[in-house]
Amino acid sequence: MRLALAEARAALLTGDVPVGAVVLGPDGTVLGSGRNAREATGDPTAHAEILAIRAAAVRLGGWRLAGCTLVVTLEPCTMCAGAAVLARVDRVVYGATEEKTGAAGSLWDALRDRRLNHRPEVVAGVLASASSSLLTSFFRSPEPTRTTDFKSAPEVS
Repeated sequence: MRLALAEARAALLTGDVPVGAVVLGPDGTVLGSGRNAREATGDPTAHAEILAIRAAAVRLGGWRLAGCTLVVTLEPCTMCAGAAVLARVDRVVYGATEEKTGAAGSLWDALRDRRLNHRPEVVAGVLASASSSLLTSFFRSPEPTRTTDFKSAPEVS
């Protein structure tokens, strides 16, 4: 999770929401990493998890990430949870919960839906306070390059 937090901090340099992710192989080797890059790239799908999954797939030479763990600082959204399922990761570990968009149990659970043929293990709350603090600081700080006023955004738990 500390590597994912470092990625999240790096996202701040481009004005992106500080979310970071890493994909670990079965032996704990980092296969891919990513940070939110929607602002930096103008790509609405450039979430940390998507970028980390893509990097891991390239490194492994295929889309199946069986035996791998996706570690992310914030509970995945529906798109990212779906990508984790489709990539066949074995485990998703996240820090802070996201009540508005979280798809690992907060808003709904796309990762453990019993109708799916693949359901990764989910581990929640790892270094949650560090993840939450980073997000809360970002949303409460004035930033002249930011296009949206996040000052009134609720605190992430």
